[in-house]
Amino acid sequence: MSNRGNDMDQTFSKFQPITLSLFRFITGLLLFQYGVAKILKFPAIPQFANPPPLIMTAGGLELVLGALLMVGLFSRITAFVLSGEMAFAYFIGHYPRGFLPLVNGGTAAILFCFACLYLATSGPGPYSIDAAMGKKG
Repeated sequence: MSNRGNDMDQTFSKFQPITLSLFRFITGLLLFQYGVAKILKFPAIPQFANPPPLIMTAGGLELVLGALLMVGLFSRITAFVLSGEMAFAYFIGHYPRGFLPLVNGGTAAILFCFACLYLATSGPGPYSIDAAMGKKG
């Protein structure tokens, strides 16, 4: 076998730390937008116009913890809590509408659940407040 595979692995692996930080930021930003829509009503989305208390609680978590995830503060515990919230959202809000995520609208909840679970285990990456403070996240 040639060294091409190894060369490519080495080339891509150099970008892993920055990609992890970028992945953490984007995941936090996407969750934050749901919190903004639910709590601050921007943008005005009909399904979030008059949400029940459980949705407002989820929105509060997404707003605050999404912001913490974006900046990389308390990253591991933040991501772990968000992973649990997304699992809860899937099983409470989506699963009762059907087994398949494509049918019940739960694809994003599953992706967020596992993205946050990955971040809880991998840490924040080098471009984070946690890293700047010398923490592991």
